[in-house]
Amino acid sequence: MTQVLLSSAYLPNIWYFSKVFNYDFTLVEQWSFYEKQTYFNRCTIATASGRMDLSIPVEKAVGKQCVNDVRVSHHNNWQQLHWRAIKSAYNSAPFFEYYEDDFAPFYEKKYQFLLDFNMELTRLIMTLLDIKTKVQLTEKYIDFHANDFREMIHPKKLSCVDKDFFDISYYQVFKQRNGFIPNLSVVDLLFNMGNESRIVLRDTFPVMR
Repeated sequence: MTQVLLSSAYLPNIWYFSKVFNYDFTLVEQWSFYEKQTYFNRCTIATASGRMDLSIPVEKAVGKQCVNDVRVSHHNNWQQLHWRAIKSAYNSAPFFEYYEDDFAPFYEKKYQFLLDFNMELTRLIMTLLDIKTKVQLTEKYIDFHANDFREMIHPKKLSCVDKDFFDISYYQVFKQRNGFIPNLSVVDLLFNMGNESRIVLRDTFPVMR
């Protein structure tokens, strides 16, 4: 059984899901220290103006804290703002209407811990794409893993450093205006390609075939 180790991420990008899709078992790190400006609380979507980052505010903590202790801040209306941005960006995408009701509740329910929010969203996307990979949180911090990609899921570390990953062009709502924008949140792929997203995820990681 092939296994991969990843960090938790908010609406993970296509590179991240190419690992989930192509490996048999996914471990998600929950005992590392929380770092600011990572994909743990940020995702990127495509709008009429190009790339847009959506960031989830978190409660400030005294000293270091593990990612499983990071609490979502509810002092502003970030959920409404995120959902409005997603709807504006993908309202005309071929499959947005089909999946809209699956995602809407996540922008209404108040979550206490960011890790729970991320994991539930990830599992939803896996269900929608019929991905059978087993996903489990780590029971303790792992120092070494043969397929450790925790450090690659980072806004400042581009997916191109992964020699086994290939960006596959697919239909995007604003592709004619902005050109193809690679490696966005997997919802960009889902809303534009529907179940054919599976083909893209497969072909981004042909080394596993």
